[in-house]
Amino acid sequence: MSYRYGEYRDGPDPLAPPYDVRSALDQMGDAVLSGSNPGHALRDLLKQGLPGAQDRRGLDDLLREVRRRRRELRERGRLDGTLERARALLDKAIGQERSELFPDPSDDARLRESELDGLSDDTASAIQELSTYQWRSAAARQTFEELRGLLRREVLDSQFRGMREALANPDPAAMERVREMMSELNDMLDRDARGEHTQDDFENFMSKYEDMFPESPRNLEELVDTLARRAAATQRLLASLTPRQREELNALINQTLEQAGMGEQMRRLGESLYSRRPDLAWNTPERLTGDDPMGMGDAVTALDELADLTQLEAALRQDYPGARLDDIDEGAIRRALGRAAVDDLEALRQIERELEQQGYLRRQRGKLELTPKAVRRLGETALRRVFASLESGRRGDHDQVDAGAAGELTGSSRPWRFGDEQPIDVVRTVVNGVRRGGRGAVTLSVDDFEVAETERRTAAAVCLLVDLSYSMALRGTWAAAKQTAMALQALVASKFPQDSVQIIGFSNYARVLQPDELAGLEWDMVQGTNLHHALLIAGRHLDRHPDFEPVVLVVTDGEPTAHLRRNGSAAFEWPPTQETLELTLAEVDKMTRRRATLNVFMLAEDERLKEFVNEVARRNGGRVFSSSADRLGEYVVSDFLRTRRAR
Repeated sequence: MSYRYGEYRDGPDPLAPPYDVRSALDQMGDAVLSGSNPGHALRDLLKQGLPGAQDRRGLDDLLREVRRRRRELRERGRLDGTLERARALLDKAIGQERSELFPDPSDDARLRESELDGLSDDTASAIQELSTYQWRSAAARQTFEELRGLLRREVLDSQFRGMREALANPDPAAMERVREMMSELNDMLDRDARGEHTQDDFENFMSKYEDMFPESPRNLEELVDTLARRAAATQRLLASLTPRQREELNALINQTLEQAGMGEQMRRLGESLYSRRPDLAWNTPERLTGDDPMGMGDAVTALDELADLTQLEAALRQDYPGARLDDIDEGAIRRALGRAAVDDLEALRQIERELEQQGYLRRQRGKLELTPKAVRRLGETALRRVFASLESGRRGDHDQVDAGAAGELTGSSRPWRFGDEQPIDVVRTVVNGVRRGGRGAVTLSVDDFEVAETERRTAAAVCLLVDLSYSMALRGTWAAAKQTAMALQALVASKFPQDSVQIIGFSNYARVLQPDELAGLEWDMVQGTNLHHALLIAGRHLDRHPDFEPVVLVVTDGEPTAHLRRNGSAAFEWPPTQETLELTLAEVDKMTRRRATLNVFMLAEDERLKEFVNEVARRNGGRVFSSSADRLGEYVVSDFLRTRRAR
């Protein structure tokens, strides 16, 4: 036996390495850390594509291909080609008849010329009037039959793609077979409407008329979809012509069908198709800008493809609420762009599914969210970015091999808790499994695991207060603040697990932000910088940990412009009222009495903000940092590490 080897062409390479879903998460992470939410980050990832072993195209690449294809179709030709060609053949036949009559001096010849002179200017009417005319010229008779054959082929081809080839020869038997097909098709649709249709009926029908349906539908639903789209394209062709052209072509279509004995069957079919697919754009005009006249069948095919491409473009944009890749019609992708585009789309769908199945994404009430697992990974990424910009410090400032071990091992252990990164006590874990399971094979459950305890270092109660007001987005500082919050959360969780960290966001009100909420966090579209409320919440956190060392960090780009009233509502005024400033500074004084130092990171050079933070520093003894957005994370993390080393 001999073998031949070549490039694999039947879809994706089955031996290619799978796309690493963690790389997809990291690509999303770049957008999330730049201030985007998970839904937008995933959409951007799918638009850009998946670089890697197979370099899959993204939605933007497919969208460009669709738009290029639409331009090509629009520039292909004009829609009135059948009318133009019919008129040309009609004029040719009349000219040939006149040439035959001119030398004849008889009254019959003059009467015939008079009849030709009185023909209607309308092409369809003229053809109808000449249908009973007795041609003297054999050439004219042949040209007129050529005209009628052209119309018959074009009209039927506009309804059934590929019919033009089936009727290339003027064979009465071929026309009779078309009539039988239409009758059986209508009967099958009627049985389906009554609920009596079976797949066997469809297969019997296709075994007889398979050559008339090059699309090779697999069932009645696919056949109806194909015919309905083509019928709708025919209606769009008529709607795209001028009123006079529309009237002429419509008359030609009806006249041709009646002469072929198919008028009633075609009306039945059209009504059935419209009732099944009223959602198609049946009468929407479409403009083609090319110079070459197109036959009716070709024009309908072009309009059918244009309708497909229009719907495909809307689906590929994914810019409507609740958009999913499953909304994109795979059949439309295949028809428009080929098999390779279908493979690219399936790769994108697979990434979306894998991110959910592997526990990185979840949908809550239709909204896409990152899971704690994904947030931890992004927090570590944010922390690596911050450390990459820090200058080398003393040993111990950065990564440590036993991340999460707060000190020397004490020799004791405790049950494992979610989030623990201390080393597993293997012996005690296995012993717990043996005790629980008794004799035989030992199986471990989550409750069996214990971790080795370490010496306890001084713990800190950490509060990071982050401004969420709309001005953060306007100044372009929101992404840096979000990344800094995630980096600090990851640093405390990994390097200082004994610390208690609380991140508080504030705009017109303040609220505690959970770790898994940070990645999807966005600024608030409201006015107000309620630092007063944020300090109140931070004070409660510090009071819950009286034995912890207090660490308070404030990131803001504006002076306080709101405070909390006694009834719990927020009061906003700009410029800030004296009451807002006094209440905020009163909370600063409370922080001072708690021995909590407030370090403020300014993200704007506003004079009123400088005046306020200088007063905070004077009252509290904390420091003021005037940081650019791109160095905010470096400043906050460095200050936190300095504070923890000092403790």
